[in-house]
Amino acid sequence: MSLHGIGLVLLAVLTGTLSVLLAVGLIRWWDRGPGRRGPRLPQGVDGSLKPMVLLFRNQVLVDATPSARALLDRISAPEGEWARLLQWIGPRFPDAIEGMSRIDRTGRFECLGQSGTGSAALRLLAEQVDSGLLRITLTDPQAEHAGIVVDSMSQQAMEEELDLLRRSLDQTPMLVWRQDAEDRVTWANAAYLRKAEAQADEPIGWPLPRLLDSPRPVPGAGTRTRRASLNQNGAVFWYDCHSHQIGDQVMMFALPADAAVRAERSLREFVQTLTKTFADLPIGLAIFDRQRHLQLFNPALIDLTNLPTGFLTARPTLFDLLDKLRELRMVPEPKDFRSWRQQMSNLESSAATGHHVEEWSLPGGQTYRVTGRPHPDGAVAFLFEDITSEMTLTRKFRAELTLGHSILDNLGEAVAVFAPGGQVVMSNRAYRDLWPGADSLGDAMACWNAHADAGPGVEALAARLIQPGEGLRDSGLMVGPQGQLLGWAVAKLPAGRQMVRFRLPDAASPSQAGDQPLLANAAG
Repeated sequence: MSLHGIGLVLLAVLTGTLSVLLAVGLIRWWDRGPGRRGPRLPQGVDGSLKPMVLLFRNQVLVDATPSARALLDRISAPEGEWARLLQWIGPRFPDAIEGMSRIDRTGRFECLGQSGTGSAALRLLAEQVDSGLLRITLTDPQAEHAGIVVDSMSQQAMEEELDLLRRSLDQTPMLVWRQDAEDRVTWANAAYLRKAEAQADEPIGWPLPRLLDSPRPVPGAGTRTRRASLNQNGAVFWYDCHSHQIGDQVMMFALPADAAVRAERSLREFVQTLTKTFADLPIGLAIFDRQRHLQLFNPALIDLTNLPTGFLTARPTLFDLLDKLRELRMVPEPKDFRSWRQQMSNLESSAATGHHVEEWSLPGGQTYRVTGRPHPDGAVAFLFEDITSEMTLTRKFRAELTLGHSILDNLGEAVAVFAPGGQVVMSNRAYRDLWPGADSLGDAMACWNAHADAGPGVEALAARLIQPGEGLRDSGLMVGPQGQLLGWAVAKLPAGRQMVRFRLPDAASPSQAGDQPLLANAAG
């Protein structure tokens, strides 16, 4: 190739290189033009993370880097920069507070923080520069000498969500805290901090005191629950504690349970009162659930039925209990087993649907009243009451009444007893035969006037019964329904009642002999 050809080739290569360089320069200039610039580092970020450095003299802040001051400004709960720093350090560096307390002897302390979900492992370096002068440096080993660019919109969204979560946890009435593997409290919400401050006599520090003996979750068993108490100034507060394992940390949630504890205590005292009351009742009590298994009974049931205590504590069914009573001859003697089962089935169904009462006349001469009543949720209660003495007294009273009526019926006089309202409360057969239909004072007076001739004797009897008092006669004579001569006498009884007796004149007393003129007048 000639020299002229070689020169043309070199000229072409040089021209192409210059064209590429010019194009790249134009592209870069265009990208960096107004409105077309690429992503820039946030303000204050120069491509490397600066460590946070704080300088304290006798626990008073002397100087700090801007990032360290910003960190302290975000922690607003405790008073003083030292207390706020310890609050931030405590959950992240469990050994730092104890290590810095020995800084006067060691002169230097360094540790790595515990890594948590979504957070990097931090490094803390505490150095004693001079007597009473302490320098604390916080760095991120994983991000040293590396710039971090954060999308402003994403960061704002995360900060808003974090603020919402913090406010929610601080405003919740339940206590929330986190414990590490050594049961040290590494984080707590505002409610927990308030309780801890109320418990302590002096300002609290990290690690925070444990307030409740909460359960630790068993690996693979999920959440565990336990009730614990907190004694504060003489008052006892109850909490339902729930624990949940998160990595090597345990999250604790304590829900206030004072209302539930009060309700349970009230229910327990009420049940104890009922139990004592049932134990003193002379009536046997047996309560069966909806499956008809015995759930509750009192000692009187054992005394009345002679059922074994072991049999009752085994919670037999209703029909098992009735069969046992049949074996002990503590039920009415049935004609056959089929009728017995039908009778007991009717007893159970009647008691379950409404109030049911039966009287059992036992072979031993005793009489029991069995009452069945429905209870909530399909349960049923049976009450066994010994009414033998009551039935004996009733029979005796009825026998005495029958005897009294027999004596009255065998008297030769017609006797009737009038109540203050005029009703006939008692009469014998002779009165009913003499004056039929005279069941009240008005009917009796109408009957006397209809069957007997009106005369002074009838008028005196009517006046005596209508207006009892002094000055009226208590006896007299009148004409009977068949024209016979009758003597009458009125006697006062308790409760304002009056007894009237009618008798034939041959049985009249001598005091009534003076009534013959009245009889003559009555007979006309």
